[in-house]
Amino acid sequence: MAAQMPTGLPPQVAAYLAGHHVMTLATQGPQGPWASAVFYAGDGASLIFLSAPNTRHCRNLAQDARCAATIQEDYREWSQIKGIQLEGRVIELQGDEEKHAQRLYGEKFPVVGAVADVPPAIVKALAKVRWFRLVPEHFHFIDNSKGFGHRDEIDLAVK
Repeated sequence: MAAQMPTGLPPQVAAYLAGHHVMTLATQGPQGPWASAVFYAGDGASLIFLSAPNTRHCRNLAQDARCAATIQEDYREWSQIKGIQLEGRVIELQGDEEKHAQRLYGEKFPVVGAVADVPPAIVKALAKVRWFRLVPEHFHFIDNSKGFGHRDEIDLAVK
């Protein structure tokens, strides 16, 4: 299945998000800052992820929905660096929004798609998670092929 392209973003940014799978989510809580790698699916500029409510990052988000995230590869040369930097807020999804998130996530990661086709261990794990949407407030695309430290701010305003 082809990667789903997020909408409302410049084509190169949408392609970058669609072609990658893991974001590093940074949160802040009583024990200090914390970073966690989570799989995501794009929904426009928003990122859908799932996680267990007892994880440190979910406990942090329950107290303060603000977060930052990055998506990038491990590059050897600085001139090849490309990636996403963003900050925003996370909301827990319920009802129709949760079902929409599950569908998008299942399209990107078929192992969690149609319940009839999901391995029993995954079904058991999915019963323990909650679904979240990271809504970016500031969004940057890094592309060092255009110069060291080149960073384009992406306007997320609804037009």
